Amino acid sequence: MKILEDRIRRDGTVLPGDVLKVDNFLNHQIDPQLMNELGAEFARRFADAGITKILTVESSGIAPAVMAGLHLNVPVIFARKHKSLTLTDHLYTAKVYSYTKRVNNDISIDRRFLDAKDRVLIIDDFLANGQAVQGLLDIAETAQISVAGVGVVIEKRFQKGHQLVVDAGIQLEALASIASFDHNEVQFAQD
Repeated sequence: MKILEDRIRRDGTVLPGDVLKVDNFLNHQIDPQLMNELGAEFARRFADAGITKILTVESSGIAPAVMAGLHLNVPVIFARKHKSLTLTDHLYTAKVYSYTKRVNNDISIDRRFLDAKDRVLIIDDFLANGQAVQGLLDIAETAQISVAGVGVVIEKRFQKGHQLVVDAGIQLEALASIASFDHNEVQFAQD
């Protein structure tokens, strides 16, 4: 998606450890117009997939997931990383390791929000090693719901997450696919 690639080139910063910092438009400060366009693109790519709900993980996946949900006219459920007084029982849970924060999280979704008839789309901001997506796939399997696809705003194709989704036989749609960070510059994959 050219508009996203241009924004990454203009505002993204490559940090040590193969980290791309895009906190000025995606995962700290959010550009609502861009998120709307990303949501519309996800909706276009998954228009005929029979999606009933969108799943994501808090917090950076919420903005693109909500916009996709708006365009697909379906609810969005985000897996919580932290327990609360209102989220204590009857949960689907999975363990997820955060590459950028270097911590393990137990993510949870209230069982009331998933039904065996659901067909979900998983959306996240990044796909690197695939841990967040794997956690949501684990929850989907436990809940016995079908996964229509995985949509990510940015994938780092050179890390293992891409292959994890492909090997699972799930449709993967990345709006920007990075092949490498040569000389601290983003090199996009040419599909």
